[in-house]
Amino acid sequence: MNKHSIITADDHPLLLKGLNDFLLEKKYNVIGSGNNGREAYNLITKMDPDIAILDIQMPYMSGLEIAKNCKTNGLNTKIVLITLHKERDLYQKAQDLNIFGYILKEFALEEIENCINTVSSGEHYYSPKIMELLADDIPEDSALTDLTPSEKKILKLIAKDKTNKEIASLLFISYRTVEKHRSNIINKLKLEPKTNSLLIWAKEHHQKFF
Repeated sequence: MNKHSIITADDHPLLLKGLNDFLLEKKYNVIGSGNNGREAYNLITKMDPDIAILDIQMPYMSGLEIAKNCKTNGLNTKIVLITLHKERDLYQKAQDLNIFGYILKEFALEEIENCINTVSSGEHYYSPKIMELLADDIPEDSALTDLTPSEKKILKLIAKDKTNKEIASLLFISYRTVEKHRSNIINKLKLEPKTNSLLIWAKEHHQKFF
């Protein structure tokens, strides 16, 4: 049996049973199961599972709300969300909350083993289909050509997880100048001014424009 403890939650009984039956057949250590978000969060706080596989939309608490509460309260359970939604803003919220897994419901049983194994090793897993859909949402080439050489340098460093302070030091410019460049890049790429939106975009697309 896989030693990592798992809880599951979904407000659709048949989907929940299908998921649990599959995991148990594959010898995963499922220690609890809930029918709504409140039950799921209570299971997490009481049982401290390694992984929680949650439907993103449930009564009382959504999967995102559960993840936010876990983050706020310092709970170590790694959250995996199963969703029908493919919108970029939900993906960004998942990133902001450090959600470890994000998979589409129609591919859940195909991907769940790979997802669990990846998450168990401390790495993030996002459905390849999600990444493919997001990759299609690339700004027009003209937006990239609008970037100045300095902005392109900064974008490369952002993709390498460099902070504003580190970028300023590497390029011998002020912290304020880096912030101004970031703001200009976000405007030119027509990104939403949300936390980490530029970092997420740079990481997803760096191979396409560097």
